[in-house]
Amino acid sequence: MSIIVSKEGGNAIKIDKTAFKKEAHLQEFIQHSPDSIPLYEIQEDKKLFVVAREFPTESGPVDAIGLDKDGDIYIIETKLFKNPDKRTVIAQVLDYGASLWKHFRDFDAFTTKLDEKVQSKFNVGFEEKVKEVFDLEDENFQILRESMKTSLQSGNIKFVILMDSLDERLKDLILYVNHHSQFDIYAVQLEYYKFEEYEIVIPKLFGDVEKVIDVGESRKTWTKGGFIQDSKERIQNEYAYQLLIDIYDFAEKKADLLEFGTGKGTGSITFKFKDLRSKSGLVSVFTVYSDGRIQFRFANIRNRIGDKNTEIFNTMLSKIIHNKNWDENDARAGNISPTILLEEAFPQKEVLESFKSTVLEFVNLAKKDSKVA
Repeated sequence: MSIIVSKEGGNAIKIDKTAFKKEAHLQEFIQHSPDSIPLYEIQEDKKLFVVAREFPTESGPVDAIGLDKDGDIYIIETKLFKNPDKRTVIAQVLDYGASLWKHFRDFDAFTTKLDEKVQSKFNVGFEEKVKEVFDLEDENFQILRESMKTSLQSGNIKFVILMDSLDERLKDLILYVNHHSQFDIYAVQLEYYKFEEYEIVIPKLFGDVEKVIDVGESRKTWTKGGFIQDSKERIQNEYAYQLLIDIYDFAEKKADLLEFGTGKGTGSITFKFKDLRSKSGLVSVFTVYSDGRIQFRFANIRNRIGDKNTEIFNTMLSKIIHNKNWDENDARAGNISPTILLEEAFPQKEVLESFKSTVLEFVNLAKKDSKVA
């Protein structure tokens, strides 16, 4: 393909497509001109910030890490058409994604590395630069940061394959993967032209397709900011709202995993701890909903304590079975998982503090038994 350049309709000049000489040139170009990745074709106000180049992972350095205002994380891989590795590029980006996903276990280490990269490139910190790029206030930055954390925890990472030319087989493969999976893999072809001191780039995006997998009712990805804001709007009882904030802070600090639900209407968080005896490696203790309810997972508690610790279990359970909305015998047998209002479960703050200490006793005991097993 060629383009024609003219001034005021005269002296038309035909310019042929120019090749990027090195992949590093391509990487540098998108860092300075992130709009050359046309995510705005997917969503009008979508804007990409290329945070870092050559980001280290156990699978090797990622060419670039990107971020948008919603806290979505992008792995960007650049390939020249002449590179023989282009045929395996999808497997490569997924490998990077799996490696990056491990960082959710230490999210602070991940953002510290991003901060180092941003400092090196822009001479300001990660937080300051993100606020500048997306014009964010402090509160909105914290919401974005929590969204990033959730993206890593859920493995909901997006992928961009950037090339100077795409072959039809790669396009078809990306369309197939996107059409039949929950992955979002985009391919961007950059047609590059050089005219005097000007660079002309024509981006073409591939991979934006409608999913055909059956994921049931439309779901929502909750974040800390979204969950707390939804709770503030839903819960009229100020005491109940303060209980929710207290429990959230406790779960955030003490849970091995604070898992956000994906309910379309009501948000939820679940306190989970690691247990080798569980197929998933995690066990739920309780769930708190953004409308001010809490659900106790008595079955999980009972099953993890074991018969030899029945008396310990009964003593611990008695600290939270002060409410008679459920049958105590059923609760002790682990037959039910009751859901009640926070203010009914914890009529005084002392009851909540007792509950929190009970949860930690239970988790420590269960983990000890898990190691023995």
